[in-house]
Amino acid sequence: MSLVTLLSRTCVTLVAALLAAGPTVAVAAPTPAPAGTPAPPTPGPAATRWAVQPSGPDGPTGRNYFIYDLAPGSTLTDHVGVTNLSDRPLTFQVYGTDAYTTADGAFALLPADRAATDVGSWVRFDRRTWTIAPGRRADIPFRLSVPANATPGDHAGGVIAAITQARTTADGQQVRVDQRLAARVYLRVDGDVRPAVAIESVSVSYDNPINPAGGGDAVVSYRVRNTGNVRVGGTGTVAVEGPFGWRLARTAPVDLPELLPGGVFTVTERVTGVPPALRLTAEVDLAPTTVDAALPPVLRSASTWAPPWLLLAALAVLAGCLAVRLRRRALAKRGAGDTSARDTAADPGRPAGSPATRPLVGPAGDAP
Repeated sequence: MSLVTLLSRTCVTLVAALLAAGPTVAVAAPTPAPAGTPAPPTPGPAATRWAVQPSGPDGPTGRNYFIYDLAPGSTLTDHVGVTNLSDRPLTFQVYGTDAYTTADGAFALLPADRAATDVGSWVRFDRRTWTIAPGRRADIPFRLSVPANATPGDHAGGVIAAITQARTTADGQQVRVDQRLAARVYLRVDGDVRPAVAIESVSVSYDNPINPAGGGDAVVSYRVRNTGNVRVGGTGTVAVEGPFGWRLARTAPVDLPELLPGGVFTVTERVTGVPPALRLTAEVDLAPTTVDAALPPVLRSASTWAPPWLLLAALAVLAGCLAVRLRRRALAKRGAGDTSARDTAADPGRPAGSPATRPLVGPAGDAP
């Protein structure tokens, strides 16, 4: 089999395969919602159980959190209810501390060995240690004093009731375990409120498939930061586009966790079935909200290359096939020209391109 014939058959096979491949519709893979507030610790074998909730001098008030709007320099008195749900007396350490947003978007409180510097330090109890009888609740008063130089905006923390118990590890070591439950504190200090959210970075990667008909996975990550002075939430979506704004996929809105001022959260989306459209652009559309209102959307994008390798290979083969055909045609024309030139050289008197003639000879061999 000649090289020309082999290339021609390969060209036809690839073209047929490309025509058989149908269009691909990209589908956004579902993304799990970010983790929320961690559940309280599971009771140990001793069935040490208790509850912490906002309360008043006469008992619980039905509030889920301590929520305040106060001016700098103001002071108030409130109560926290600590209920002993165990069958023996329990001694609690009751105090205030600060909150922060974890890397996975959860609301968390400072560990016991870190001193509060914000709203947790503004909470004061008459004493730190409280012993409560089994099955009883203590409504413990505290004072919240806002410094005169407190910065405007949201300050978050918690009122904690903790129990420290001695435990024995599997290897026989004695350790002290600090178990804590808390009621959240949200305090807004009067002044200039500046809600703001920024998308600090966007990255996109693409798992380029060999067969463009199947599509590949695009992984988009973006980091959101609360750059204002109030807590924010909201939703985020990702749109993947090809050249000239060709929409390939769009994810469903993802709920963002509550971000305290300064909080950072990273979202990662995986979009499946995205065709290799040479150049992919992932645009993040963030719709932030506060407890009061919605904020203007925040947009940011990033791009990556997604060359359709099989299609490019097919085009290269087609170009090779065309070059071979043109070469064969040129050689055929050149061969025809050489034959005509030889005929002309054999009969110089004959015009170029005229058919050759043979002299007539009579029966006796004489010329007429």
